Amino acid sequence: MAFRLRLTPRDSSFYGMFTAAAENLVTATDLLGQFVHEHTLREELAGRLRDLEHAGDQATHAIFRQVNSSFVTPFDREDIVALASQLDDVMDAIEAAADLVLLTHLGTLPAEMGQQVALLQRCAIVTAESMPRLRSMKDLADYWIEVNRLENEADKLYRRLLSRLYSGEFDALEILKLKEVADQLEEAADAFEHVAHVVETIAVKDS
Repeated sequence: MAFRLRLTPRDSSFYGMFTAAAENLVTATDLLGQFVHEHTLREELAGRLRDLEHAGDQATHAIFRQVNSSFVTPFDREDIVALASQLDDVMDAIEAAADLVLLTHLGTLPAEMGQQVALLQRCAIVTAESMPRLRSMKDLADYWIEVNRLENEADKLYRRLLSRLYSGEFDALEILKLKEVADQLEEAADAFEHVAHVVETIAVKDS
């Protein structure tokens, strides 16, 4: 039986970096949950979300730099870049949704938006729980199955919200404002699913 000797160890720092990026999303979705319901705190919460978005950008760039400086990576470089980019896309969409609410001076938001955020919170939790398991590549299937299920729920909820927006309950300008926010929340859900797809690709390649 032949044994392969790895003379150069793989750079294991990526696992912690991905975990930190995902945990940043847990914090962000929790803040977004408060933002949706706490009108008087929106300015403060939006500022904290901007700080998290900047931290996410820095984490993404740190991963890119690590890819460029590592001789042996734990999995394909393009998959590392894709995973970091998709995690960053989630954060961008979350911050953009909050920013749009402030910029367009929206008041009470439809209940469906709170439900959208609740789904994002669940996506963030299961994503953060899965990142450390990239080290062993074990018990990851339940993660991407759950995120796919949550994203399907988010799609249905988004369609219900659009139906309500066009029902005559809202005036034309408010419809435009609310749809912009809803679109960003939907983009965040899509990006979470894209993260899960990258993880599935990595796991399949490793099997």
